[in-house]
Amino acid sequence: MQFKNPELLYALFLLLIPIIVHLFQLRKFKKEAFTNVAFLKKVQLQTRKSSQIKKWLILLTRMGILAAVILAFAQPYTSKTNTINVERETVIFLDNSFSMENKGSQGALLKRAVQDLIATIPENETVSLVTNDDSFRFTTIKGITNDLLAIDYATNQLDYESAFLKSKTYFSDAKNTIKNLVVISDFQAKGKPLSIVNDSTITTHLVQLKPINKNNVVLDSLAITKQTPSYLELTVFLKNSGEPVQNLPVSLYNNEQLLAKTAVSFQGETNTVFTLPNNTVINGKVTISDTSLQFDNSLFFNINSPEPIHVLSINEASDSFLKRLFTNDEFNYTSSSINNLNYSLISNQNLIVLNELTDIPSALSTALKAFKNSGGNLIIIPSEDADLQSYNNFFLNNNLNLFTKKINSEKRLTRINYSHPIYVNGVFEKEVTNFQYPKVNSYYNQVLNGASHVLLFEDGSPFLSEKNNTFVFTAALNTEHSTFQSINLIVPTFYNIAKRSLKLPNLYFTIGEENSFDVKTTLQKDRVLTLVNADGNSIPQQHYFNNKVSITTSDTPSRSGIYSVQNDASPLLNVSYNFSRDESILNYHDLSTLEGVSVSTTIRDVFNTIKNDYKVNALWKWFVIFAIILLIIELLILKYFK
Repeated sequence: MQFKNPELLYALFLLLIPIIVHLFQLRKFKKEAFTNVAFLKKVQLQTRKSSQIKKWLILLTRMGILAAVILAFAQPYTSKTNTINVERETVIFLDNSFSMENKGSQGALLKRAVQDLIATIPENETVSLVTNDDSFRFTTIKGITNDLLAIDYATNQLDYESAFLKSKTYFSDAKNTIKNLVVISDFQAKGKPLSIVNDSTITTHLVQLKPINKNNVVLDSLAITKQTPSYLELTVFLKNSGEPVQNLPVSLYNNEQLLAKTAVSFQGETNTVFTLPNNTVINGKVTISDTSLQFDNSLFFNINSPEPIHVLSINEASDSFLKRLFTNDEFNYTSSSINNLNYSLISNQNLIVLNELTDIPSALSTALKAFKNSGGNLIIIPSEDADLQSYNNFFLNNNLNLFTKKINSEKRLTRINYSHPIYVNGVFEKEVTNFQYPKVNSYYNQVLNGASHVLLFEDGSPFLSEKNNTFVFTAALNTEHSTFQSINLIVPTFYNIAKRSLKLPNLYFTIGEENSFDVKTTLQKDRVLTLVNADGNSIPQQHYFNNKVSITTSDTPSRSGIYSVQNDASPLLNVSYNFSRDESILNYHDLSTLEGVSVSTTIRDVFNTIKNDYKVNALWKWFVIFAIILLIIELLILKYFK
C-alpha cells in the first residue's frame, strides 16, 4: 500500500502514542481485576468501575475514528507499478496501407481499427497518432475524430523498421514519463523478416488485425508482347494468392468504351492476350471483378501516337548502316557531310552521330557543347586517321575521357556489359558467352575514368564507353576496318541509344517509384507542364531543354489513373499511373516469436491492458467506511453499555 499524502502519517504516528499508553493502562487494570477476587467483587458492586471501562471503550473508538480519517486523507492506494505521480505518453502507429483494405470479421481492417480507437480511448486523453503518410502530435481522439474517419489508404507503406523509428520520434524527451507505443497493422510479410529493437524506455504493444479471407486475385502487369504494322498484342498478367478461381471476367476499355472481354480460370499465375490495332491512340484500362482487395483490380495504360526521334548523322564515311537502323516509322533521320552541314539543324535533334570525322572543327565543337547542355545525346565514331589533338580538345571541353594513343593491332570484342541501361530491357534473354566476336584492325587506347563501359575488348580495354549521355567508340566501324556492322549486336546498341535520347512514356508508371519521361514541346518563359485528370492537377518536377521537357515523378500523382500532360490548357500526351502491387501479397508475419513486446489481436485488449497496468486502486473510501463503522459502534456503546 502506498500514499498520495504520506506526510499525514506523522499525525497518525503521534496519535498512536496515547493509544499505546492507554492500552497499557487498560491491560494493567484487567490483570488486577482477574487476580484479586475482592477487587472483582468491588468492581461489580461499584458502578464507578464499569463507567471507567465504558470511557476507555469510547476513547478507543474515537481514536480509531480519528486514525481512519487521517488515513483516508493520506489517500492510500495500490498499483502494479508506482505511477501515481508519473505522466504517461501514448503514441499510436496506424498502418493505412492498401493491405488494410482487406476485410476482417467486422469489416475492412482499417475502418474497423478507426472505429475501435474512437470507441476505446477516452475523448480527452492526450495521444499522438502516426500513419504511413500523416501524423497528429499531442492531440486527443475527440480533436481528430473527423480526420480519423476520413483517413485514406496510403500510396506507399513504410517498412516496419521505418514505422517504429518514425513513431518513436513523437515521444517527448522527458525521462520521468511512462511511454507506450501501440502499433496497429496486419503485419504483412514482404520477404524481409520483422525485427524490433527493444528500447528500455518504451513499452511496445503490437495489435495484429487478421483478415478472414486470404484469397486475392491481382492484375499484376501488362506489356506489348507482339507488334506488327497492322496490330499489336497486349498481354495481361494475373496472379492468384488463394483458392482457384473459375471464369474470372477480364475487361479492356478505351476511355469508357468496352473494347474486349474474356474470362480466365486459374490458380497461381496466368495471362490473357488482347489484340489491338496498331498506331491507334488508346487511353486504356483493364479491370477484373474480385471481392478482396480493390486497389489492384484495375490497371491503367496509354498508347500514344508515335513521336519520331530526330537523329542527325555528320559523316566523313558511309552512313548506309545508320540509314538501315533509323527507319522512318520511328525516327526522323537526317544525313549530312561535314562540309555541307547546316548548323541550324543541331538544336532540333535528339541524337547526333559523328561518323568517322578526321577532326572536330571548333565551330562544330561549340555547337555540340550547347547541344549536349540542352539534353542531347551524342555518339562518336572516330576515323582510322583521327586527329587526336582535335578529338581530345573536344573531350576536354565536355568532360570526357581522352584518347591516349592509337594501337595498330587486331583486337576482338568479347565482353558485353549486360547491366548497362541500353541492354537491360529485354535485349538479351540471357548472357551470351559464345557470340560471333567482331574484330577491329586498330583502335584508340582510352582510360575509363568516371565513364561506364558498354562493350570491351578481350584485354578489358573499352570498345564502347558512355559518360554524360555521350557514347564513344574507340575504333572506326566501316566494313574495311571492322566486322561490327556484320553482327546483330549493332542493332540493339544503336537503336537503344537512340531510344534513350528521347525517353517516351511507358505504357504506365508505378506511383512511389522514380519515373521519368520526355515531352517534345517548346515552353514559353516561366511556363510549366502540368498533370491533369478529373481529380485535379499537379506540377511534376521538370527540366526544360531546347526542344523537350524532361519530367520526373515519384509520389506525385498520388492516385492511379490516366493523366493528361498539358502546356497551359493544351494537352500534349497522356500518361498512366498505377499503384504498386506489393500490397497484394497476403502473407503475414508470425508475431509469437518476438520478445520484449506484447501482442494482441484487438485494440480494446491492448488499451485495457495499459489501463490495468497503470490503474490506481484508491483505498481512502474503505477507511471512511471503517470510520463510520467505528462511529456506529461508539453510538451503540453509549446507548447500551451500562
